[in-house]
Order: sequence, then C-alpha cells, then structure tokens
Amino acid sequence: MVDYIALLKKEVCPAEGCTEPVAVAFAVSLAAEQLDVVPSSVNLKLSANIIKNALGVGIPGTGMVGIEIAAALGAVVRQSAKKLEVLQGFSAEQLDEAKAMVDAKIIRVEQKQTPEALYIEAFVEADGQTGRVIVCRDHTNVVRVEKNGEVVLDKPISIGEGGGEEGTGLTVDGIYEFATTVPFEDIKFILDCVELNTRVSKEGMSGDYGLEVGKRMGAGANTRGVLLNNLSLRLISATAAASDARMGGCPLSVMTCAGSGNQGLASSLPIIELSRVLGSSDEDLARALVISDLLVMHIKEYMGRLSPLCGSGIAGGTGACCGMTYLQGGNLPEIKCAVNNMLATLQGMICDGAKATCALKIAAGTNAAIMSSTLALADIQPSSMDGIVFDDAEQTIQHTGKLVREGFATTDEAILSIMLAKQLEN
Repeated sequence: MVDYIALLKKEVCPAEGCTEPVAVAFAVSLAAEQLDVVPSSVNLKLSANIIKNALGVGIPGTGMVGIEIAAALGAVVRQSAKKLEVLQGFSAEQLDEAKAMVDAKIIRVEQKQTPEALYIEAFVEADGQTGRVIVCRDHTNVVRVEKNGEVVLDKPISIGEGGGEEGTGLTVDGIYEFATTVPFEDIKFILDCVELNTRVSKEGMSGDYGLEVGKRMGAGANTRGVLLNNLSLRLISATAAASDARMGGCPLSVMTCAGSGNQGLASSLPIIELSRVLGSSDEDLARALVISDLLVMHIKEYMGRLSPLCGSGIAGGTGACCGMTYLQGGNLPEIKCAVNNMLATLQGMICDGAKATCALKIAAGTNAAIMSSTLALADIQPSSMDGIVFDDAEQTIQHTGKLVREGFATTDEAILSIMLAKQLEN
C-alpha cells in the first residue's frame, strides 16, 4: 500500500540553488566534515547527468556558475545537515575563500563511467587527512562515507532505478482517489510551496535574471508582442520567471518535487496562479497540488531521476496540467485525457543541462499544459492509433520509460560532448 503522505513529505522539500550542483556541494561538505581543517584538494567523480546539469547554472549568491564554485563552497561551509540548503547563509569571507580555491585549481572534476544517472563521489584531502563520500540515486542519498580510509557508513544500493523497475506503487487511479478523499488537514502542509515558490517568481519578474523569459512575457511588459496580454500568459510568465531567477543564481529557496527545483516550480506555479484567478479554496488548491506532485513523481519513476528528457517541461508540465484540470472541475477521466495530451505533445523534449534556457522549456511546458487541459475538459485526447500514446494513460506513462531506455540511450553522452566541446572552444 502506498504511503502517500510519507512520499509527499520526502519528495516535496525546499532547496536553495539548482539541485545537481547543490548535491555536489552537499557531498563535498560531508566529506570535508571528516577532516579537522578545510580541504587542500577536492577530487570529484560525477555521472554524465550530474555534469550536464551543473555546468552552466548560476550558484546562489556567488555571481558564478558551475561545479567548481559549488564544490568549493561546500568544502568551506561544512554544513551538510542542511542537505539541499547546504549553501544557505554563507558569509562574504567564506565566498572569498571558496573563490580562492577555484582560482588555485584544487577542484578536479572527472566523469565517472557508471550506469547510475545520479552519482557523486567526493574525495578531499588536507594535512594527511582524507574524507570520501558517495551519493547515489537521490541528491542526498549517502551510500558511503570514509574517514582517513576507515569506513564510517556503507549503505547497499538496491537494484533498479527509474524505468519503473522498483516503483512506489503509484498509479493515476490511486493518485486521484487519494488526492480527492484524504482529509484536508492531512495534506495542508503541501501549501508550504505557495509562499516559497511565489516569492521566487516575483523575484524573477522584478530582477534581471537569465533571458528574462517570464518578465518579458508578462502582461504590461515593455514589448511589441501584441498577443502578450491574457490569462494564459500570466500563468506562463509567473512560472518561467521563477526559473529565470533560480537558474540565474537567485539566493532564495524553492519547493522542489522529485529532486528538482524547476520541476517543483513547473508543477506548482501554474496551479497557484490559476487558483488565484478562480478564487479557489485552500482545500481545492491543496488537492490540485497533491495531484500534480504525485503525478510528477509517478512519471519520473519511468523517466528516471535524471534523464535525457526534460523533467520540468514533461513531468512538471503534466503535473500542472492535471492540477489545473482538477481546479476547473475535471475528474479522473479528464485528468487521464490531460496526461495523454501532454505526453503526446512534449514526449521528445530533451534536457541539455540546467541553465537560463530552462525557463524557455518551462514556458513551453506551461503553454502545453494550458492547451492540453482545455482539450481534456472537452474530452479530447489522442487514441492508441496515434504514435506512442495508448488509450490508457497509465500505459502511456509506463512506455515513457521504454522511450528513455531504448530511444534515448546515448542522448546524454551526445549532449554532454557538445557542451564540453563548447567550453574548450571558449
């Protein structure tokens, strides 16, 4: 039996900064805590997906991007207990110390050849002392800790991750049944995301972050676009602006979903904005957010924690679409239509790392969610005769895993090689 409450509390949690470089900072911080002094060298072995998602994203409060500054800060702040908020509240002196470590080139990064999409190995040294930490499968899932060569923690890794091999038992039917019948008081905590994610959205609308996708698409923006003045654009703008800010290094925490801040923003902000327009009750909003979050988790079971496909656009957008459908009076049949409409529209959207253009993909996902919800409420969806969509939305979700495993097996390596080649050219 699925423990939905425990799953939501585990998978919907705050993080400051993009989760991949922050996970690196977390691993380095824990490794550094095995020493009595700040490390004099940091060696990282990272999976391709971690490198891809950490190369070009802003690190909050630094004005810098990338793995090295995140790792250096982790080594300096040494506060792994904060997990995905490990980089919260560092001082100007600590930032200077971290920048000096980067300038001294003591942070070394290499790709680890591993079947694990999410793998971080941090080895630190100083004054003859050593610390080693391995994080795997989940951004804060520590599977090994060593201090001066002695094993402090050794946690077995179970077989199967992503692709549905070791699923949670989630189904579309079960998600809907839980979300619509659970006592409101039991899920009220899900509303914690409203203030957190709205705050970063407002920051993105007011600041000059990234490509300013949300800011420039907002109604009333200084633009020549004659079409940019309607409710749909309000939802798209609010959601994209939050990603603009987050990818640009905004030092504000966001509520993540299934290991990703951008997924958390994409799956919540369109619903939050729509609820304001509709005047929805807190209870209706909470139930819509629960539907969204659980569907994101369910889809990500098959896509993988980190994936060659865009989790924010595809999974986050689909969750938002289903939550918006519920807020507008949709029931289980309409929500299943919404799933099929979204996956038929966005199933091939690739993930080429965390960076400014994530806001463009989230904008596209939110736009598709609005369209797909509108069609679902009119009982319009693809049939099993259309491409890789099935009549049963559950089967459509499951076959997303097959698409990732077989159709996109070498996509990450190709994407990463292009990204690294650009770095060498520059």
